[in-house]
Amino acid sequence: MTHSFKALLFFVLLFAVADSSAQETEKIVKPNIRSVKFHVKGDQLSYPIMRLNSGDQLELHFDDLDADVKYYSYTFVLCNADWTPALLSQFDYMKGFSNVRINTYRNSSLVLTRYTHYTCNLPDRNTSPTRSGNYILKVFLNGDTSQVAFTKRFLVIDTRVTAGATVVQPFNTAIFKTHQKLQFNVNVQNIKPTNVFQQIKVVLMQNFRWDNSISNLQPTFVRQNILEYNTENQAIFPAQKEWRWVDLTSFRLQTDRVEKGDYSNTGQTLFIKPEGERKDLRYMYYRDFNGFYQLMNIEQNNPYWQGDYATVWFRYSTPDRKEIPNKELYLFGEFTNYELTDANRLKFNAETGMYENKQFLKQALYDYVYITKDKTSKQLSTDVTEGNWWETENIYTLLIYYRPLGGRADELVGMTQVNSLANRPNFNNNRIL
Repeated sequence: MTHSFKALLFFVLLFAVADSSAQETEKIVKPNIRSVKFHVKGDQLSYPIMRLNSGDQLELHFDDLDADVKYYSYTFVLCNADWTPALLSQFDYMKGFSNVRINTYRNSSLVLTRYTHYTCNLPDRNTSPTRSGNYILKVFLNGDTSQVAFTKRFLVIDTRVTAGATVVQPFNTAIFKTHQKLQFNVNVQNIKPTNVFQQIKVVLMQNFRWDNSISNLQPTFVRQNILEYNTENQAIFPAQKEWRWVDLTSFRLQTDRVEKGDYSNTGQTLFIKPEGERKDLRYMYYRDFNGFYQLMNIEQNNPYWQGDYATVWFRYSTPDRKEIPNKELYLFGEFTNYELTDANRLKFNAETGMYENKQFLKQALYDYVYITKDKTSKQLSTDVTEGNWWETENIYTLLIYYRPLGGRADELVGMTQVNSLANRPNFNNNRIL
C-alpha cells in the first residue's frame, strides 16, 4: 500500500467519522411519523434495554399518517458512552444483514384518522448486535439509509460488573429540600481494569432522560476492586415533581382534565383545561409513568391500529397572564420525543394571556411537564413551572462502561436502577441487570 493511498484512506475515514458524528441520536425526521414506541417486548412503560446474547427482544411500533404502504427498513449503529460513533465497521458489532425490511404492517380500522401501523421485533433471525454498548436505531425509506424517517436510542448490556446505589438528600442546605443525590459504588473485580480513571465511565440518568444525564464522574475512593462515588458536588439532580398527566383513552367520554371537545365526521379536537405553575403547591405523591405514555383505549380495541387521533390543545397560564421573561416554554415528555422543536413550543397568545400549543395525539395515557429554556444560556429548567421537591419519586439508572486497553469502543458492562423511594418504609425497587 503506497503512502499516498494510505493518506487518501485516512482522510476518507476521517470524513466518514465526522459525517457520522453529526447524526441525530433520537429524532423524528419525517412529519408523517407519529406515536413511535420502542421498548422491551410487552412493556410499553420500559426503556429499550436488552442483554447481550440473551433471548431479550425489543418491540418497535410507529404510525405513518400517509396511510399507504411504504418500504421501511432499519439498521443500527454502535456508539461510545458519549454517543459519538464507535470506530468500528458494522461487521464488528452486527451479525446478519445490515439492513432489515419492516414487513409487518396493518391499516387502521374503526377510526376517523387513516394511518398505517408498522411494527417489528429487534433482534430477529435476520440481524442482532454482537457487542454491548450504546446503539442508535435508524428507520429509513426505500433501502436508502440517507432517507431517515426517525432514530431511537437503545442499550445492549453485557453484565460483568455490579453496582449498588442509594438516593439521599444533599447536605447542602441550599438544595436540601429540592434535590436528590446518588451515592454509589462499582465492583470491577471481574474485569480488573489497569487504570480505572481512564477505562471506567459512569453515566447517571433520571427517568431515562439523556438531556440532563451526568457523566465524567471520578471515584472518590478506590478500595481494591470497589470504586466509591460519594461527593457533595456531583451526582445531584433537581428532584422536580410528579409528572402531569392527561387521560385521552377516550375522545368521546371526556375526563376531568379535558375542558371541551369539538367533533366532526372527519376528526376531533380536544381542549385540555388551562394549567399553571406548580412550584408553590404542596407536594403530593401519586403514581405516574415518569414521562412515558401508554397507548390504550377504553373501547378495548387494539391500541396500535384501532386507536384514533385527535388534535389536542394544551394551555398554560402564568399568575400575571404575561410571558415568562427571557424564557421559551415547551411541552416535554416521551410523546414529544423530549425534543425542543418549534412543534413542541408553546406560543404566547396576548389576547388570552396564555401559552398555547396543539399536538396530534393518539388515544393513550400521557405524562408530561412544562419545561423552560433560557434564551441566553439555553439551559433547561422546571424550577418555575413545576418546582422541585425532595420527596418526588424518580427512577435513577447507573450505566457502567469499560474500554479495554487498545479497545476502539466503550462496552456497557453493567447497569443498576434505583428508585428514590427505595429507602422509604414498605418500598423496594432496586434492580440490577
